[in-house]
Formats: sequence, structure tokens, C-alpha cells
Amino acid sequence: MAAPGLAAAPPPGGAPFPAPGRPEATPAPRGSGVSPTDLLDYVRRVAADAALVATLPLDPEGRTWSRLEGPGGSEAWLIGWPPGTGTGWHDHGGSHGAFAIADGELIEQSLAAQLPTEGWKTLELAEDVDRQRTLPRGNGRAFGPHHVHQVLNLSAQRHAISVHAYYPPLPLMRRYSRTGPVLRLEQVEHPGEWA
Repeated sequence: MAAPGLAAAPPPGGAPFPAPGRPEATPAPRGSGVSPTDLLDYVRRVAADAALVATLPLDPEGRTWSRLEGPGGSEAWLIGWPPGTGTGWHDHGGSHGAFAIADGELIEQSLAAQLPTEGWKTLELAEDVDRQRTLPRGNGRAFGPHHVHQVLNLSAQRHAISVHAYYPPLPLMRRYSRTGPVLRLEQVEHPGEWA
């Protein structure tokens, strides 16, 4: 399944994850949220579960995914990345999150600046806001609610697989295009629109 976003609705009839014997989500105490650290711990545990990771079907042309049961009501996904694929620039609609690499290697390009969420279409970014991380198997990272990034599999030959979790579950995603220092808001997507 090809998809430009980080996540999409599970395929019709798709089995919920994790299956029995897999890392289970630990409910958060009532009234408390799930922290970025909690999400990072969860995605690292799931990424280390080779049997679960092996259940994800891989497509040579488009990303594939399976929905997972995240901790404390969070949203989580197991995602397969064919060579040369990526998300494009986006944010997570105010949710914080984490992701970890189960196989292969991903590149994360991000902005070290908090962008306004409303009232703009085009921004010119200041110098020195670009960050890039190479995340090999076993590595992961957490991020806050104002994080803008893109995730890429730059390998010419190898799939990558990663685990992502968000809290609260994604209310929307903003998609951006970028030309040099100019970032332009292109689209706001809601969960039912991810395909």
C-alpha cells in the first residue's frame, strides 16, 4: 500500500496488534497522559520483537503498515518502508510521539523551531534550524507536540521497518512542501483521509 503519510487506517479486516504473547500496552493511570518517554520505551520494546516485526508484509513499491495497541490509549503503527520512500514534511497535529527502527535504517530531517499552528500559509525558515539524524536498527527518538519532520529510507536496496506511537491519537496532520528556506502549508488531513 503506498501512502504519503506516516499512518493510515488499518486495512479492512486487518487483525489488531499486538497478538497474544506480544508486548502489551500498559494502561496509564486514569487522568495521566502518556509521556514521550513512555512512548519511546514502548516503540523500542515492540521494535525488538522480531516475531511481530516479521508479520508485516512488505511491498516493493509502497509503504505498508499495521495498527498496534499503544500504551495508555496511544495510537501506534508498525510501518514498512521500501527503498527510496519517505513521508514528506509534516507535523502530528499537536500530539507528541516516538519511533524506533526495527530493521534497516531511516533518516529523520527535522526543524529545530516551533512553528505557529494556525494563521499562515508560507514561512521563511531562519538559518540553522535544520537537523538530520541517521537512525539504524535499535535506535529511536521521542518528540514533542510541535515537531515538524520528514522520515526517509534512503537505501537503494533495503527495506526499513519502524514502530511509531502518538499521544493523544493523531487528531490531524499538517503536510508541508519545502523549497530551500520556504515552508508552505499544503494540506491538513484528518484520520479518515489517510490512505
